[in-house]
Amino acid sequence: MPTYDIGLEHVSLAFATKTIFTDVTQGVFEGDRIGIVGKNGDGKSTLLHLFRGAQEPDSGRVTKRGGLTFGMLDQRDPLDDNATIREAALEGRADYEWASDNTSREIVEALLGGMSLDAKVGSLSGGQRRRADLARLLLKDWDILALDEPTNHLDVVTIHWLAEHLKNRWSKGQGALLLVTHDRWFLDEVCESMWEVHDGVIEPFEGGYSAYMLQRVERDRQADVRETKRRNLARKELAWLSRGARARSTKQKFHVKAARELIADVPPMRNTLELKQMATSRLGKQVVDLVDVTQIFEKPQGMADIDPDVAALSASASRVDVVNAMYAEPQLHGSVEVAVTDMTDPRLVDAGVPEAVESAEEARKKAEAESGNPQLADDREVRRMNTGGETIGGGTAATDSDDDTAAAGVTSAARKVTVSGREILDDVTWLIGPGDRFGIVGANGAGKSTLLKLIDGTLTSTAGHVNIGKTVKFAVLSQRLDELEKLGKYKIKEVLSRYKPSYIVDGKEVTPGQLMERLGFESAQLMTPIRDLSGGQKRRMQLLLILLDEPNVLIMDEPGNDLDTDMLAVMEDLLDTWPGTLIVVSHDRYLLERVTDQQFALIGGKVRHLPGGVQDYLDMVEAIKNGKGLPADTPGFAGTGSSSAKSGKGKAAAVNAAASLPQSASRIAPSSEGANNGENSTSKLTGKAFHEASKRVNAIERKLAKLEEQKADLEAQMAAHDPSDYEGLNKLNEQLTAVNTESDDLEAEWLELSEQLE
Repeated sequence: MPTYDIGLEHVSLAFATKTIFTDVTQGVFEGDRIGIVGKNGDGKSTLLHLFRGAQEPDSGRVTKRGGLTFGMLDQRDPLDDNATIREAALEGRADYEWASDNTSREIVEALLGGMSLDAKVGSLSGGQRRRADLARLLLKDWDILALDEPTNHLDVVTIHWLAEHLKNRWSKGQGALLLVTHDRWFLDEVCESMWEVHDGVIEPFEGGYSAYMLQRVERDRQADVRETKRRNLARKELAWLSRGARARSTKQKFHVKAARELIADVPPMRNTLELKQMATSRLGKQVVDLVDVTQIFEKPQGMADIDPDVAALSASASRVDVVNAMYAEPQLHGSVEVAVTDMTDPRLVDAGVPEAVESAEEARKKAEAESGNPQLADDREVRRMNTGGETIGGGTAATDSDDDTAAAGVTSAARKVTVSGREILDDVTWLIGPGDRFGIVGANGAGKSTLLKLIDGTLTSTAGHVNIGKTVKFAVLSQRLDELEKLGKYKIKEVLSRYKPSYIVDGKEVTPGQLMERLGFESAQLMTPIRDLSGGQKRRMQLLLILLDEPNVLIMDEPGNDLDTDMLAVMEDLLDTWPGTLIVVSHDRYLLERVTDQQFALIGGKVRHLPGGVQDYLDMVEAIKNGKGLPADTPGFAGTGSSSAKSGKGKAAAVNAAASLPQSASRIAPSSEGANNGENSTSKLTGKAFHEASKRVNAIERKLAKLEEQKADLEAQMAAHDPSDYEGLNKLNEQLTAVNTESDDLEAEWLELSEQLE
């Protein structure tokens, strides 16, 4: 038997209703970088607790080399609520102690940046506590480091930093890492071997996550296992890995040729054109249009010099000792002048203007008293149930220089209110069409959740307006499970009985029970009350109930929370056949790039297209860290709308944080910064003319795609046609010529319009 630094010898362990390990012998050597995967409940966290000594086996023993130090990040932190961050995370270190060393300074700035070291742990959010505990662990030297879901609550930038830190933490052959996470990109980036925990055993694999998927598919093929569904999902995921961004990287971790042989008969992930056609028939041409949208949140009184995200922490700190962040997210602070006739105007209320909030609360209480209904709801809270055909916002906003034109459409009795503070969106125009599959990334606090609320109509923009199509039916998979908690006392069977008896999924008729099984539930669980489900099961049930409501616009905020890698693959497979419009916010770059066709970054108040995926966003962040600022608008892409509704300060900020979006995917309004910088701006369209031109460009693009299909079909017919049938060939050639002529004309029109839109 090999001599492990730490290991299990013939270990067996069982709980009341489940056997976790059966006669397992496995261990860790110095230099190992091991990723641990398996279904929720199969024993991944328990394995780490056995190594740590917090869990005793029923039989067998845990061995450990003398003097070995073992550090573990648990899913529940041991931090004292009454301690300060300095005491709990830095263990009393003075600033000069941690700041004088490059490694410790980088850890503190990456994980505690923007937080007050004098804030009490009890005042922190769950994500902030997680960061503090991770910083505490990484600031110490360990022979073996075990991390249980370390990427939870971290944004994309911090996840990328953590991956680099773990890769460079020890010299080659030194230290050891045990990593439990559902983040498949992170596993592939950091780990050099994998353990799969399943059916009471630990099965080792060489290489990272991609290599593990290759070996698992090959193992299943050779063994001819009965888990057909599980095998097919694994093969589909391997197909995406080998065809997608990971296969194009220069640092291959699995043999692409062997992988392609295994997945040669696996069809593409999804037929994008077919799904868009289905979505168009269900949705119509308009889904959601954000037009000249600016969102500002009123600055809290007395917080002029403190980041709004840190303001809540300062109350518990004796002094504001805020750590400089490793990466400072560009934050705009501007002002908008809004013309209103009533201080209960939702633009002011949602911007947090104190007088407006008080007025709205008084109006709500008065309405409740008059109606006798204490549960009277704000109509904005029910918009997303079915917000068809609504225009949200659209009020007039102006700067001092625009007083004359600002009054258009507003009565003389209108009052002008200036809203000043943190600017989340800076004059953004973004058109979301039927069948679009968009992913959104951004730092924590950048405003991603705010953007989603603007899209579904639960928030009214400070300036600009949001147009929602007549046929739109929203569904939101949020990070919270509040809606599901209301059903806690009901059994799964009782909840499913409220829905239709059958649905059409991927061209086949399925029952809600079959969909439930597809999401990893067993038929025996039909009698289980909702409240007795685990966190991962509740997340899957939440998704199931949303899909059973048959929405046509699905918004998902961190959909991967509480799901293991297998369940993530199941969810992704289900979404592949979903024909509606999909908007996903996630820090899991693997999931984001897997289920969406276009990715965007919310950064500096702008929504920027990422043609190269999440890596483009990380490149932008690196440029900002190096003092280069955001790149200029990409040629051929349109930027965001003019800043005429802003004060001088806000307008300058908009110039410094200009954004770009693709004409084919997001149909964005033109930027006014080009004219400000002395660039050519001939024949630029604005207002309604611009909007109509954008629509025409989109229509041309769709028509050109169809013509390309017709052209390919005609060429195939000509190739297969009888060469002696001159008459038939001539007819086909005439059709092909007509298609080419129409394509040329449309391309010329497209180019002309594009020049005017740029």
